[in-house]
Amino acid sequence: KPIRVFGVFHHLRPSVHPSIHPSIHPSIHPSIHPSIHLSLVKVFGEDNHSRAVWVSRGATAREVCQMLVQTAHCSDQENWALLEIHPALGLERCLEDHEVVLEVQATWSLKGDARLMFCKNYAKYEFFRKPMLFFPENMISDSADVSKGMTSSDLIQNLLRSGTCPEIQGFLHVKEPSRKTWKKVYFFLRRSGLYSSTKGSSKEPRHLQYVADLDDLNVYTAVNGRKLYGAPADFTFCIKPSRNPIRVQDLKILCAENEQTRTCWTSAFRLFKYGKQLQCNYHLSKSAPRSLEGSNLADGKSKSEASLVAMDFSGKAGGRVIQNPTEAQSAEREEGQAWRVRMEGNKSFLIKKSCSSCLFCLLSAIHKTLPWFHGGVSRKEAQRLIEKQGLVDGMFLIRESQQHSQCFVLSLCYQLKTKHYLVIPFEEGGRKYLTMDDGVTLFIDLLQLVEFHQINKGILPVCLKHPCVCVAL
Repeated sequence: KPIRVFGVFHHLRPSVHPSIHPSIHPSIHPSIHPSIHLSLVKVFGEDNHSRAVWVSRGATAREVCQMLVQTAHCSDQENWALLEIHPALGLERCLEDHEVVLEVQATWSLKGDARLMFCKNYAKYEFFRKPMLFFPENMISDSADVSKGMTSSDLIQNLLRSGTCPEIQGFLHVKEPSRKTWKKVYFFLRRSGLYSSTKGSSKEPRHLQYVADLDDLNVYTAVNGRKLYGAPADFTFCIKPSRNPIRVQDLKILCAENEQTRTCWTSAFRLFKYGKQLQCNYHLSKSAPRSLEGSNLADGKSKSEASLVAMDFSGKAGGRVIQNPTEAQSAEREEGQAWRVRMEGNKSFLIKKSCSSCLFCLLSAIHKTLPWFHGGVSRKEAQRLIEKQGLVDGMFLIRESQQHSQCFVLSLCYQLKTKHYLVIPFEEGGRKYLTMDDGVTLFIDLLQLVEFHQINKGILPVCLKHPCVCVAL
């Protein structure tokens, strides 16, 4: 029978693949392209607005992201991802670049609220760049071993180069089936599957209980696990069979003690399941077109970052590269003071006949148009935004402080943790500034504060690198 597509009648071909049948889920539009079997898939942005895109039955998450980058006119083509989100259950995961989007949606329940979200994810392959941060030595199983005298660091590096993962072990809290109670259990993650110990941390075969097959499961991060599942900590995740619709009774809900432990487990699940494929995805991501900020090098640094060196121009013979780290830090501090002097001079030029307070009001509004500014979001929501886009060093956003009037907060990710720095107004010589270090370094607006810390660490543990942005589709 003919179907109506945007006011034009086309005939539906009889050979529609069952995995893209329109009755599977409402996010797959019932219209199918007349000639090459394309289906409309709805993808949401972080502002909850959606965009429908035509996708083929074999379209991967990577290909859909590339389409959305073009249709949404994103200036930055790097680090985009599709998130699979189940709001009612508080579950989400990043689709792997090679996963077929329609096959993922085919596993969703028709009555469910599952959706796809298009957003940044800087941490998708971060464990290839900084493996020791993601796989702490105390979590590497000694059975993964060291019979060849290799250190844990060497073991991890070698395994990641070959696209495999070291065996992981450690305690996790697990929610007991059909009960609200949680139990602390010792788990082992091996190539053959996930096991739990029935006797402390014993790994003797008679004490090991088989839990799950890694080839047939997906791992999800649980949002607000304390409220939804009564988890003992905020670092909740779960595993479920990948081919079945999501049902509460099928979820194996686990909780770690901290973010590093949770990240280690979830990364290991991905590596054990996909192995070499993830390594191929990682290399493809590095060969993709880069943004104007500079392409990534093998060590994970951008060209612009790698080319920044401390220089001394005080001599008559021209500039020289400062090799001594102590001297370089001293030069950085002096640059911070010089920045303050330059800003004061620029401001004096700009003020002319206007009063400084009026200029401050004008300049203080500039940040509202910038992608890293997120208005009055709460501390918890700021952490969620950064977690969703990837816990990588240098990810940041700025928000209005909810506790201190006329103040801002810089939320910055460092070593898998989000740190918060208060930005306060400061008056000197009848002029208004912003500062994070009690007036040692002053800025006339947030834009200058961000630009300064993109080059100089200042009081921060790392320079600002990745703005946490929300793109509207």
